[in-house]
Amino acid sequence: MIEVKRTGIVIRPNPARVFFRPLDFLNRERLTRVIARVTGLEEKEVTTECAAVLELFHKRHINLNQIFLKRFEEIRPHLISDAELSENRKLLIGAYFCQEYSLEAAALFNPSMVVHPDQSNLPEGALRTVVSLRATGEGHVSSIVFRSVIVHADLKIELLTPTPYVTAPAESPESIYEKNLFERKLVELGLLDESSASVLSALQDTFTLRELKDIVERTKRKNRFVKTEEQSSLHGMVTLALSNYQIRFAGTQRMSERVIFPAAPSEQRGIEDARFVTFREDCGSIKYYGTYTAYDGQVIFPQLIETTDFESFKVSTLNGPEVQNKGMALFPRKIKGSYAMISRQDGENLYLMYSDLLHFWYTKQLLLRPTYPWEFVQIGNCGSPIETDEGWLVLTHGVGPMRQYSIGAILLDLEDPSKVIGRLKKPLLSPNEEEREGYVPNVVYSCGGLVHRGHLVLPYAMSDTNSTFATIELKALLSELKRS
Repeated sequence: MIEVKRTGIVIRPNPARVFFRPLDFLNRERLTRVIARVTGLEEKEVTTECAAVLELFHKRHINLNQIFLKRFEEIRPHLISDAELSENRKLLIGAYFCQEYSLEAAALFNPSMVVHPDQSNLPEGALRTVVSLRATGEGHVSSIVFRSVIVHADLKIELLTPTPYVTAPAESPESIYEKNLFERKLVELGLLDESSASVLSALQDTFTLRELKDIVERTKRKNRFVKTEEQSSLHGMVTLALSNYQIRFAGTQRMSERVIFPAAPSEQRGIEDARFVTFREDCGSIKYYGTYTAYDGQVIFPQLIETTDFESFKVSTLNGPEVQNKGMALFPRKIKGSYAMISRQDGENLYLMYSDLLHFWYTKQLLLRPTYPWEFVQIGNCGSPIETDEGWLVLTHGVGPMRQYSIGAILLDLEDPSKVIGRLKKPLLSPNEEEREGYVPNVVYSCGGLVHRGHLVLPYAMSDTNSTFATIELKALLSELKRS
């Protein structure tokens, strides 16, 4: 019999964890008027107002002065004169064009759990982990935040107290793009035409965003009568480049201080449901990959994020005719020389995909259809497959009557994951009375767990509002799967 032990630990959203965002005005004249009002103040007033702002907000942000000064430099081109300004006036102008954003004011949910790259200074039998969560704030904009969690030898879950601060990543060196790969992506997106091909021919084998933008602008100036569809392709080239970027956090920043906030045009309405996995390369090295859904307000874009240390991250587009819908989850290693992915292209069934190239996916095969009443509406995965001696353990989600989400499990053959060798007929976990109330009622959902000391440690969200943990004995779960 499978026993699911709920820990009772709850990760709740904290609206006090605020993040800096620029305050922009679409109307340039309004922007200029605000600047004029601040530049018109007497220096004594500037000093008083600046001190008041810094006093009010300095405890809520790290390096507040640097934030304001950086924002001032972004606004500087709109000043009507080159006259030198005092530092207090620069700080005050920057402050008028900043705002706070509460990252997790609405929800903190859909967790994914992987082994932390640093396992030093731990009690015997303990495991340090990184839990990523989907944080949702004003306007339902989602981002990725992190928590450090220690799973002790007795399976006690220790959630390290998060820092009160949230900070943006530092600027990374400009991304370098490979022309062959970039061209392949343009073909996939239907953006390769005469104008974009002309831009490509002017680029080196590797190039930067700045070089791409310069050549695109030269192409536009050279041919003022570029067709509308070719204008779209040139714009699409820049958008594609912006969707492939790098970010970097300082090693001194605590894990809970780091946030991956939407940065690309394809992400402007949010980054959703990152499924991180510890991936072992053929050479034995470890890399963390995360598949997530970018949303621009109209279209969803499956994306890939990768890191070795949770400090530097590389974000890339996923491409190919089978990169569709949500819920793509990468296997933790190659299978017979190919990358493998669990996916849900049609929003209803589970599929299995293989590819020789991590960023391109061309084929799929049906793996599982909704079969039991608790999953009649749709099935999907709850994170990347977990390798066990008995097979690949895949946690699933099923949607049943009244759109209730439950978590189930299947077992796939290690050498041939297209073979389903076990499947739970009833949910492993369904929302109880304490879990069914929230932003989206009657939902339990996970983006990935791990195995520690013979137990599945499962982080999961409760009704798209809070997150918690459960533990399940692995042997009992695998025995039930093999029996079914």
